Amino acid sequence: MPRKQPERPFEILLVEDSPGDARLTLEALAENGSRSRLHIVRDGVEACEFLHRRGKFADALRPDLILLDLNMPRMDGREFLKFVKGAGAFRHIPVVVLTTSTSPTDIWDAYGLHANCYLTKPVNLIDYVTLIRCVEEHWLDLAHLPQAAQGILTSPEDA
Repeated sequence: MPRKQPERPFEILLVEDSPGDARLTLEALAENGSRSRLHIVRDGVEACEFLHRRGKFADALRPDLILLDLNMPRMDGREFLKFVKGAGAFRHIPVVVLTTSTSPTDIWDAYGLHANCYLTKPVNLIDYVTLIRCVEEHWLDLAHLPQAAQGILTSPEDA
C-alpha cells in the first residue's frame, strides 16, 4: 500500500527512560525513511510538561502519536496514561504502549486505562525496526486521526 504524503511531518512523542531504547527508536524511524519527528522525554512528568508546553517544551508541537514505556521513574506509564486519557485536551491522541512487559496484568491495566495499543519491544534489531515501521504505517498512514482530519490542534470541545 502506498504511503500517503503528509502536508507536514508527523509528530511522535516517545516517553522512554532508556537512552538505548530511545536511540533504537530514532534509528528505526531513520532506517524506515520516516518523515516523522521524534520527541523524546524520560518520564511521565516530562511528557506532561511537553503536552502542556511548559518550561523547555514551550515551543513543543502537539504529538500525533505517543509511544509510551510503562516502567519509568517519577511518573510511570500507567500514571501518565491515566492523565492523558483523562484530560479532555489530550485524550484523542493515540497512545501505543511499547514496553518489555508481557505481563497479563500490565496488558489488562493498560487497556483499562484506554491505551490504544499494547506492544512488546522485540529484542532483535531487525524485528524492532519492523515493529516501528508497522506502528508508523498503521497510526500515521492508515488511521484517520482527529487533528489531522480536522486540521486542528485541540479537540472541538476544548475550543
